Amino acid sequence: MTMTMSKIDSDADQIDHKTCRYICDAVGERLQQSMRPEPALSSRLQQLLDEMQRREGDRH
Repeated sequence: MTMTMSKIDSDADQIDHKTCRYICDAVGERLQQSMRPEPALSSRLQQLLDEMQRREGDRH
């Protein structure tokens, strides 16, 4: 059985505000979990990156 676009559209119109809000909140929570900021670099790694950038700046 296939659904036509009009059937899908009419079903979407029947979602109440509370359900819509719940879905939006759930999607937002999952996005926050999957898009967490990367952990900070170790101080040694940060020092090495800073040194590399300094040396590249000296060459240009």
